[in-house]
Amino acid sequence: MTGRKDFLSQPAPENYVAGLGRGATGFTTRSDLGPAREGPSEEQIKEALAKRAAQLGQAPPTAYGATGKKDDDDDDERFQDPENEVGLFANGTYDRDDDEADRIYQDVDERMDRRRKARREAREQKEREEYERNNPKIQQQFADLKRALGSVTDEDWANIPEVGDLTGKNRRAKQELRKRFYAVPDSVIAGARDATQFDTSISADGPDGAGTSADNADGNMTNFAHLQAAKDKVLQVRLDQAAQAPGMDSVAGTATNIDPKGYLTSLSKSELKAGEVPVGDINRARELLESVARSNPKHGPAWIALARLEEFAGKIVKARQIIAEGCARCPTSEDCWLENIRLNDNHNAKVIAANAIKALPRSTRLWTTAMNLETDTRAKKRVLRQALDHIPQSVQLWREAVNLEEDPADARLLLAKATEVIPLATELWLALARLETPENARAVLNKARKAVGGQGDSHLIWVAASRLEEALGNTAMVYKVMERGVKTLARESAMLKREEWIAQAEKCEEEGAVITCGAIIRETLGWGLDEDDDRKDIWMDDAKDSIARGKYETARAIYAYALRLFYNKKSVWRAAIDLERNHGTREALWQLLEKAVEACPHEDFWMDLAKSKWQAGQTDEARRVLKRAFDMSSSENIWLFAVQMEADNGQIDRARQLLTAALEKAGTDRVYVKFVAFERQQGNIDAALDLVTRGLELYPHNAKLHMQKGQIYESLNKLPAAREAYAAGIRACPKSVPLYLLAARLEEKAGVTVKARSILDRARLQVPKNAEILTERVRLERRAGNLQAANNLMAQALQELPTSGLLYSEKIMHLEARTHRKPRALEAIKRVENDAYLFVTIARIFWGERRLEKAMSWFEKAILLDADLGDTWAWYYKFLLQHGTDEKREEVVAKCVLAEPRHGEVWQAVAKDPKNAGKGREEILKMVVQRLE
Repeated sequence: MTGRKDFLSQPAPENYVAGLGRGATGFTTRSDLGPAREGPSEEQIKEALAKRAAQLGQAPPTAYGATGKKDDDDDDERFQDPENEVGLFANGTYDRDDDEADRIYQDVDERMDRRRKARREAREQKEREEYERNNPKIQQQFADLKRALGSVTDEDWANIPEVGDLTGKNRRAKQELRKRFYAVPDSVIAGARDATQFDTSISADGPDGAGTSADNADGNMTNFAHLQAAKDKVLQVRLDQAAQAPGMDSVAGTATNIDPKGYLTSLSKSELKAGEVPVGDINRARELLESVARSNPKHGPAWIALARLEEFAGKIVKARQIIAEGCARCPTSEDCWLENIRLNDNHNAKVIAANAIKALPRSTRLWTTAMNLETDTRAKKRVLRQALDHIPQSVQLWREAVNLEEDPADARLLLAKATEVIPLATELWLALARLETPENARAVLNKARKAVGGQGDSHLIWVAASRLEEALGNTAMVYKVMERGVKTLARESAMLKREEWIAQAEKCEEEGAVITCGAIIRETLGWGLDEDDDRKDIWMDDAKDSIARGKYETARAIYAYALRLFYNKKSVWRAAIDLERNHGTREALWQLLEKAVEACPHEDFWMDLAKSKWQAGQTDEARRVLKRAFDMSSSENIWLFAVQMEADNGQIDRARQLLTAALEKAGTDRVYVKFVAFERQQGNIDAALDLVTRGLELYPHNAKLHMQKGQIYESLNKLPAAREAYAAGIRACPKSVPLYLLAARLEEKAGVTVKARSILDRARLQVPKNAEILTERVRLERRAGNLQAANNLMAQALQELPTSGLLYSEKIMHLEARTHRKPRALEAIKRVENDAYLFVTIARIFWGERRLEKAMSWFEKAILLDADLGDTWAWYYKFLLQHGTDEKREEVVAKCVLAEPRHGEVWQAVAKDPKNAGKGREEILKMVVQRLE
């Protein structure tokens, strides 16, 4: 133990003054005990202050108590505040001129500040809004949820479960689980024993007798057949998902939209049963509902929920007791009484209904329910009479009373009384008008119009009046009544929206009132639209929507109204003509086409009219139509159509005369092409060669003429001349893909594969990234037997065109093994959005796997995507020849003839062959099927 004193017991150092380092000085007061002593001297104070300043890194204090200025301090007059005037201006005096100058400067500053204020405030507001939008407050984030709480009913609040200590419960459960110990099963011990063994023996027969299996290192059997089957199943599911096209918005999209109606329907079919719900959940719900009912006994939904819970649990007697108590506690709750009636049998329900009506004598639902409890019609009428005594203004009760009357005269009397009691009930007026004679119905509707005025469903009265005139055969009055009705409704501000009027027109069409439908469209279609609006586009969309809903008369009326305002618009005439062609009669189509050629004498309308007459067997009428067309226009399309019509009718000389006249009046390159094709079809090779030579002199850059010349020489087996013709065509038309293909196929036919390869390589340079050229290059190597080169070229082609369905189809069907086709198809459908060639390829894969429904769906998707591709129709028809019915085959042939396909690799080769001239599309379809590979 040391004898040194502690710090506070030690004597103070010499000349110690408390707080001296902080600038304090010593002093003595009268309260000090003992002799006073002197404080530190001035030198000691300065020394202490200097020491303290040195520790703080400051300059020692001066005689004025302020720290001295360091040498490196740069605080000179350059950095002084200009507002703090020093020196000569420190005590300067100002005169009135100086004050005036200061005032003027201040006014200028304020004016400039006001000029910039609006822009500054706008900029600050914008920045503040941007900041608040990017950094919303907590109350703003939950504002929509707080507003949604306003729609929560008391029953929903009462059904909110209490929050338990789930965290602690889970923690305790985990702790209990850790305390448990289980015996190690023998399989684990055996697995540990055999873990070091390795066996690679392969069994010849798997578990199913046909697969191949192998032992893994852990002793389990691996069945390769099962693995392959699982892989195929996964690919199948993915292709099925890709095939789903919701709403046909995307033909092969991979969207996974859920149909809300179908989804809710499926949910309604999966109702729970009492045995499927745990008893604990039912007890928990019972406790909650009982708590709500006891805490708020005047809340009817709580008693209803509790009664339904007991009914769900199978305790119907207890449910009746609970709902009876609820009715006693809530005698003014209509729902409680209705639930009580529902839960009881018929006899007790009548008693309960009587008590309910005593409590709520003006409840329409209770009176209707009491009426439905009666089995005798007379008793039902008696209940309804009492109900009408209590609630004479109920339209529903009057409707029920009228429906119970079997005699129309009695029903008429009831409706007459009902309209007196409820003059604003449009429904009752219309019912009365339907029961009256036509003359009396007019009077009833006039009374209804005066009584209702512009309130409620007053427009239905005018529609009913128009339909009445239509039923009487007064067509002119239908339009007059509808016109007057629209004016009256507009004057009384009871006019419906344009879309609602269209719905009324469609309803009239559905019920057979076609003239009223047209009158409604005529008087209301332009309501609310100005001339500046895109009225034509709006009306065209309205007509398309009506056609999609199957309301063709409404669409016809819309087109008729649009044609009155847009009389010279070709697009409107075309839409109306298409409607008549697809959903109208032949006579209506002819009438519309006659009006079209008068209003808009376009060559397409002339040809449509002539073609329609021709297809109807009226050849002379078709000729007269074409003669009228020739008088108005000497278009080459009309000339060529006339030639085709005469040639198909077997009038070869007449067709040749027309072609000769067309060369004189409209000697275009297209006329030369058609004339050459006509002579080739007739077998006049010399005349065709002479024509093609003359045409090339006039039009040396027409690729089709060069192709025709080469094909003529090729048909004569003059390969050098054909080669020269194709070469000249390529020099004149270096961007023509068909010329390159014909030249390459000619060389391949001659056995000069190297030359064909050279031509296609040159074509790739002239026309880069062309799917047809790249595909032909791959096919050339494949036909030559160079599969490795074909695969290499295909890889390069897919790098250039990764979204080409033609390339993927060639790769999948000809360069891939059968087992690899489905994965490649899945890869292709992810990269290629919509391609008919690829869809046909996928359909063929399913066809090969005997997945007939899937194959048919993919064929139909391909046709829907591109109906102009003839090869798709041919593949589909070939599929139906093996797996389709006669009706389906006839349907496909009819649709193909109607679609009039013109393109396709095999289709064009067959259709443009001179040997097949004059054959219909059905014959061409069957010939293409024979040539498909």
